[in-house]
Amino acid sequence: MSGIEFGKTKEGNTVTKYLLKNKNGMEVAVMDLGATIVSVLVPDREGVNRDVVLGYDTSQEYQDHTCYFGAVIGRNANRIGGAKVVLDGKEYQLEKNDNGNNLHSGKNGFNSVIWNVEQQKEDEITFSYLSKDLEQDFPGNMTAKVTYTVTDDNALSIAYEAVSDQTTVANFTNHAYFNLNGHDSGCMENQELEILASYYTPVKDGEAIPTGNVEKVAGTPMDFRKMKKIGQDIGVDFEQLKFVGGYDHNFVLDKADGTMQLAARARSEKSGICMDVYTDCVGIQLYAGNFIGKQTGKGGASYDSRHAFCLETQYFPNAVNEPNFKSPVLHVGETYHSQTKYCFSVK
Repeated sequence: MSGIEFGKTKEGNTVTKYLLKNKNGMEVAVMDLGATIVSVLVPDREGVNRDVVLGYDTSQEYQDHTCYFGAVIGRNANRIGGAKVVLDGKEYQLEKNDNGNNLHSGKNGFNSVIWNVEQQKEDEITFSYLSKDLEQDFPGNMTAKVTYTVTDDNALSIAYEAVSDQTTVANFTNHAYFNLNGHDSGCMENQELEILASYYTPVKDGEAIPTGNVEKVAGTPMDFRKMKKIGQDIGVDFEQLKFVGGYDHNFVLDKADGTMQLAARARSEKSGICMDVYTDCVGIQLYAGNFIGKQTGKGGASYDSRHAFCLETQYFPNAVNEPNFKSPVLHVGETYHSQTKYCFSVK
């Protein structure tokens, strides 16, 4: 499987796109810029393939926009409060790129660099990247890998791995935006979602940084323990939703024990497409695309806010600074492992 040119970066570097397929006709396109998922084609109820992730037609459009469509996020996914971390007793100041906080590791995050292809097969590809000491203001030379596999049961598996020569932070995710009616189908609020989480981490006003507390979802709009439309409660008078313009919250997964567990289910009554999310992570971020904004996507499609949702598996936001949260700190001699699977079916 050879790649095809997918434009050039602003710096003049060639970007290459690769196509993964299984025996059922499911197709996933990924590119080496940001190790990014460009498209995910899965069959709907009628057997017609629909591309269920938002994206762009050229690599430069990915550079020009700030939504992180389909990209690998690291070294640290989500937010770090005050853009500061303390590792081995030393404080490191990170880039402040989100209300005085650090979001998705700043301008030199994994989403913005070209990854190397380690190995490729028809249904699998592994990318690697050497993140140099202090490249993102985090210490240590880190070698990171991400492997995408399209399985014959119509799942997209994402496996991450990393080692570092200094104590650092390792908390990777993928920022795919899903619309189970197709990327070009408009608002997704009628699509249904279940999250297997009895608790979530509330955030502070204006910052989206967790307070450090863990609160029950019961009796609040944050309760997705039973399948419901994503838009059912998104506009209700609830402080947490007002703080971030809708859902942009981390959920504490009930069965997180370090093994692969069912974390969430989503489905569209219109297309019949269902997506089950399995992960070995402790948390999952539901982002309802509140700030996508008006823009042009693949094939000239019109995108806007709430046209897709993200289910980002992760350590909790700001976990490196919260002693009550499971730590994303990676020590010398350790290997960071994480896996998430997005499993597609029809109903």
